[in-house]
Amino acid sequence: MKVPALTASLALLGLSWACPVLAVEGEQAFLPALQAETERLTIHGVTDFNAIRPILLDFQETAPNVAVIFVDYVSNDLFRESELACREGRPHGDILLSSSVDQLVKLANDGCASPHHSVEAQKVPDWANWREEVYGFAFEPAVFVYDGARVPPEDVPRTHDALADLLRRKPDLYRGRIGTYDIQASGVGYLLAFNDARQAPTVYGRLIESLSRSDTVIRCCNSEVLGEIASGNVRIAYNILGSYAYAASRLNPNLKIVIPRDYTLILSRGALIPAQSANRELAERFLDYLLSDRGQAVAREKSFFFSENGPLPPGVDGPAALMDSGIGRPIRIGPALLAAQDEIQRQRFIDDWMSLIAHPQP
Repeated sequence: MKVPALTASLALLGLSWACPVLAVEGEQAFLPALQAETERLTIHGVTDFNAIRPILLDFQETAPNVAVIFVDYVSNDLFRESELACREGRPHGDILLSSSVDQLVKLANDGCASPHHSVEAQKVPDWANWREEVYGFAFEPAVFVYDGARVPPEDVPRTHDALADLLRRKPDLYRGRIGTYDIQASGVGYLLAFNDARQAPTVYGRLIESLSRSDTVIRCCNSEVLGEIASGNVRIAYNILGSYAYAASRLNPNLKIVIPRDYTLILSRGALIPAQSANRELAERFLDYLLSDRGQAVAREKSFFFSENGPLPPGVDGPAALMDSGIGRPIRIGPALLAAQDEIQRQRFIDDWMSLIAHPQP
């Protein structure tokens, strides 16, 4: 996919900060410097722009002479284009942000990352730092989301097994009403499904079997699955990133969030500075901001809402301390993720999953 030029009118540059600067997948958003521009940071990211925007604006408060270009991608496209740019030895963004951390680990393993050492980087937990080349900067639980207006309290699943059981007990009621990622189109959807299969293979097998008989609605992205709930087409969604779910719930009070009680996969959005970054020093400044106390506070309060040590956001149904309770199971950023990117294993997993979910069982 070739990323098109900024399609929004250049008149956006004159808008006040109170007005949103919108971006959609494959497009760009431009945030002008707060003072006379002396530097420009280009970020290629797999993140809804409305989520990352508060972080970018606060970074500019610390660096008022820096303008920011944010290019929005779906994860698989970002990986393919970054991999190609690395092979060809040309720049492709000053810094990459992606929820598909397995893809970032693959890029780093292939020599496509620039290491970064700093005081801020030393604060990152071991499970969210690989070789000082891929850093996790946001805490993302994979949650269940349901329509509180259409799902009765007794049907709300609070474990993966309970969701599988619900679909077995009430197949007609929930046929065509369950939503999740299309793991063939979504890198993060694949990563979550792959880790579900490893985390609890027996439970996962039961759940996939139940989903295969339920005419599961699969979509490329969090926003599309959440949109299906808002429209009334889907009643329960599985493996949705908590930050997107919570942001949507603030606009739609019928949208409810459950932290699964048996286990909850924890994803840390990753950041990588490409080896060919044209503005490495500026990219390092931005990465340090992301990892700093200030950047983490903005991420928790305005962008991603969940944190490793903090309480759950208001209204979220789950344990008070995910990590202390033992329910939170972080997807460790490290060499084990390379297995998820082994081409033969990856394709076999996707083919098996699609044969069940995209071609429902009788």
